[in-house]
Amino acid sequence: MSSHHRPLRLLALPVLSAVAALAGCAPGASEARVTPPPGPPADVAGLCAALHEVLPEKVSGLDRSRTEPQSDLTAAWGGSAIVLRCGIPKPAKMADPKADGVEVNGVGWLVERPADGGLKFTTGSRLAYTEVWIDKEHATDAGMLVDLSAAVAKTVPVGISSY
Repeated sequence: MSSHHRPLRLLALPVLSAVAALAGCAPGASEARVTPPPGPPADVAGLCAALHEVLPEKVSGLDRSRTEPQSDLTAAWGGSAIVLRCGIPKPAKMADPKADGVEVNGVGWLVERPADGGLKFTTGSRLAYTEVWIDKEHATDAGMLVDLSAAVAKTVPVGISSY
């Protein structure tokens, strides 16, 4: 999605932590266990806090859930049916010119299809990378990106994150 290249970082641990965190909650639960990204820079964390404040209360008809631990870097809807993490390091897949992408309301998203049958979307060309995981049951509805894109566009400026 981006022509900006940086050395690859090992992302396995944060990704495995996120998957493990997501696996612990059933959709529809009022709380979701979500591991916040490890220590983004202060400017990125500030953008994520601004995003957190404007995220919608409902996404695809699912109510916003409380995340545990509570963090301005995370949000969830329908328990863990839809989980957002802001301030993640740049995904290595961003450098793949063959990667799938979609643009929704002016926000570009990298599209990945994890082995669990769900979907993973990650913003590109923004000053903070934000990922959204959708469980298998809700992976047929990409409409949730409309509301989430509006929030991202409002709070996270276009640019290439240095993180």
